[in-house]
Formats: sequence, structure tokens, C-alpha cells
Amino acid sequence: MTTLLQRMTEDMQLRGLAPRTQEAYLGAVEQLVKYCGKSPEVINEEDLRQYFLYLRNEKRVARNTMTLALCGVKFCFEHTMGRQWTFFELARPPKEKKLPVVLGVEEVQQVLSCLHHPTYRTCLSAIYACGLRLNEGTHLQVADIDSSRMMVHVRQGKGGKDRYVLLPQPTLLLLRQYWTIHRHPVWLFPTRPS
Repeated sequence: MTTLLQRMTEDMQLRGLAPRTQEAYLGAVEQLVKYCGKSPEVINEEDLRQYFLYLRNEKRVARNTMTLALCGVKFCFEHTMGRQWTFFELARPPKEKKLPVVLGVEEVQQVLSCLHHPTYRTCLSAIYACGLRLNEGTHLQVADIDSSRMMVHVRQGKGGKDRYVLLPQPTLLLLRQYWTIHRHPVWLFPTRPS
């Protein structure tokens, strides 16, 4: 099985999957093997059917966990082993239709007012105002702020993609005010030396 997992890892690298995705897919295959008690080379469609029924009915895993298991196992069987099975279309969990929790303006102001450190308050304010992910906000560089076009250049966001987002005027003023505190030539929110 080690050879198969090594080949699967190489296939995922060739496909350009992120390291964390690769780790999750390998874990999904390892869980399948543990459940079935046999090598993937001898696992058949009925084994897969019983495994995914086990995940759904006995373990009652969340939709995201089920999808991750399905994607990892499917990658192994279809891409690495070259086996095409119709079962993979059957096992896909239905999409959930949940609305996200969105805080009101007053609630956001209340949360931000609890932050007394200027770095945290400014960073979280910019993240909220520009609709950034946490990692995107904390990795902003001074050069990413385009005040002439009122845009923020987000580098290497989710999926390794760059994008531009709108920069509200009050956020630009807040960022300028904050930058006068540290004047770091590269990072907008530099880490403090330990």
C-alpha cells in the first residue's frame, strides 16, 4: 500500500493540489483501508458502498467530512488506479442550503470596540470592511494598498489566486493612521520581534 500512497501523492502533486488537501486525501484513503481491512487494489464497489453507508448512518459524519472522504477515495481510485465506478456519483451528499451568520453593523462595532490593541483592531477592521479571509488580511503588504484606485491587491488567496477588492475610504484612513505607528517598509501588520 505504501507504493500506492506514494504514487497517489505524486499524482496529487502533478495535479497541483495544496499540501493540506493532499494530506486530507491520503487520510481518507487510509481510513477506508482501515475500515475494509484490505488493500485498495482489492476493494470493490460493494466495499465502498458499505464504507460510505457506515460514514453516513453509523458515524453520522458532517457533509464536509463525507465530501472530503469521497473526494480523496475517488482521486485514489480514478486518477491513481485508473478505475472508473458509477458509485462515486451516487455517494455524493446533497448540498446544504444554510445562510451564513452575518453580524449587524452595531454588533461588528461592539466587537471591534472590545479590541484595545491598535494592530488587532485595525487588522480586523480592514478584514471586515474589505471582505478578506483572516490569512489574507494578516499578510497584507504596504504595496498592496492602491489608494489611487481604492483597491487592495490580495496575493495568494484561497486556491493560490490573486484578486482585487474594493477599499472603503474610512478603511484607507484607518490603515494610514495605523501605519504611522510602525512605518514598516513591507508589511502592513508586521509581527512583533520575539
